[in-house]
Order: sequence, then structure tokens, then C-alpha cells
Amino acid sequence: MHMTLKRGVGTLLCALAPVAATAQSYPARPITLIVPFPPGGTTDVLARSLGQDLGRALGQPVVIESKPGAGATLGADYVAKSRPDGYILLLGAVHHVVAANVYKKLPYDFSRDLAPITTIALVPNVVTVNVKSTANSLGELLAMAKASPGKYSFGSNGLGTAQHLLLAQMEQSAGIKLLHVPYKGSGPLTTDLLGGQVDLSCDTITPVLPHIKAGKLRGLAVVNDKRVPQLPEVPTVDEAGLRGITVRSWFSVAGPAGMPRDVVARLNTEMVKVINSVEFRQRMADIGAQGVGDTPEQLAARIKEDTERFAQLVKTAGITIE
Repeated sequence: MHMTLKRGVGTLLCALAPVAATAQSYPARPITLIVPFPPGGTTDVLARSLGQDLGRALGQPVVIESKPGAGATLGADYVAKSRPDGYILLLGAVHHVVAANVYKKLPYDFSRDLAPITTIALVPNVVTVNVKSTANSLGELLAMAKASPGKYSFGSNGLGTAQHLLLAQMEQSAGIKLLHVPYKGSGPLTTDLLGGQVDLSCDTITPVLPHIKAGKLRGLAVVNDKRVPQLPEVPTVDEAGLRGITVRSWFSVAGPAGMPRDVVARLNTEMVKVINSVEFRQRMADIGAQGVGDTPEQLAARIKEDTERFAQLVKTAGITIE
């Protein structure tokens, strides 16, 4: 019996050894950060900004890889099914929580199959039109849409994303009907908004800010509790008379569930240091974002709270994707 017990303990220690070694020596090779949207959007910008400093802190390169599609769920599914050793990570976002409520079937569970690491930033959304639009305010835009139901097109980052839910909230609150045009991400959406192929968007501020500053796009209202310093002349949606718009965009980092705790702790520690640095916070301010840098537990609570809150919003809006 004594020998059997010793053998059992020895087998258990051998099984645990690779995990312990992984945690102690991590990272021993480059880390891949999956961006679930095409280049040019907020997720891509945040990934490159974080990855650059994180790579220096960890002593290994952080490679940014784009895996867009299906409202950011393809990239999330890829990471959820990856080996949980800390070498494949996801640039996650509020989109994934919205998708969890919108899609009838997903090949992964965002809350169960992904391990939260930290929230990178909060980024306000901006109702934006081409500068050639005759709408000079949100009120004028809503009046135009009300007079011509289905005529004006609203570009989103894809089916089941935060922008899709924002569209539904805008339609309900204002009593209007817009033509939904889903894109694979902010990059292609912004290109078409600049070209006049789509009439408006309510995207995160990052991809549209330089074009608003350059006079090519016009910001009509920000989805935020207060005006943003980057666009002080643009009112909030509440100030512009549109009530009940509650979706806030946040961006985070997660890995496959089952990662060693030491690896999660190391990643969180180094990421929070980067996010709290003066240089990173300035870069965030320049793109209209607010750095966060919280604990895995705080991010998990954010995901849980938004999952429950969006469930009711999605039900009320009647959004369902097979």
C-alpha cells in the first residue's frame, strides 16, 4: 500500500512538473496576440500599442495576428481551442459579450472557455457621418431617418457586435429604421464611410478621430457619460436628445481557460505596468481611449455583469443570429 501511494504521488508530481516548469520559465518563445478584426480598427491599434511594450517587459516578441470574421467570434474560437500555455492570447472586447447573447450557437463559451487577464482600455463610440452629409447634428440625422425609413445606411463592425446593438438601441430610442450594413471591422467600415458608400456609423472613436480632425468626417454625438477631450465640441448622445444608449466599449486580453495561474499572474502584472505607464496612457489619450489595467477577477466581473445586462437589451431589440 505504501509503495502504491508513493508511486501515485510520483506520477502526480511528474504530471504537474511540465506546468510548473512552464510557469517558471515563461515566456520562452514569442507570444501571439490574436486580433479578431482586420487591421486598422481599435483592437488592432490597442494590440500593437500593448504588444510593443509588453514584448520588451517579457523579453520575448509579441506577434500580432489578425483573424477576423463572424463578429469577432472566429478569433475568439481559435484562442479558446488553443493550448493553454500562455503563448496564444486574444485581444477581447465587449463585442464578445454581445455575441454571446446574440448568436444562438457558438462553438465556444466566452465566460467558460477563456481566462480573463486584464482590461486594457475603455473607448467611447461616436455617431459619425461623412462631411458631405446634410446632417449637421444628431437631431437632424434622426429627423432625416424618420422621414425616410430604411433609406440611410448604418455601418457596423459586424453582426452581433457592440455597434449592431447600438444600432438597435438607436432605432428603438428614436423610433427610426436604418439599413444595417455589417462589415468585418472598423478598417473597411471607415474606408466606406469616407468614400460615401455608407451613410453613418457609431464606431469607437479611434478609427474616426483623425478623419474628424482632418475635416473628412463629422462627429455628431459621443456615446459616453460626458464629452471627450479629443472632441470637446461634440455633445454626448444624452445632450443631443437621444436617451437610453447604454453600450460602452471596452477591450481586454484573455487566454485559453486552464492556463497556469503563475502565467496569468505574470501576464497581468506586466500588462498593468505597461497600461499604467505615462507613455502608454498618453498614447491612449491620443486615440481617445482611457487605460484601465485591472485584475483578472475584476475583468471576470465586468464580463459577467455585461453578459447579464446585454441579455435583456438583446431580447428587447429582438436580435438573433443563427
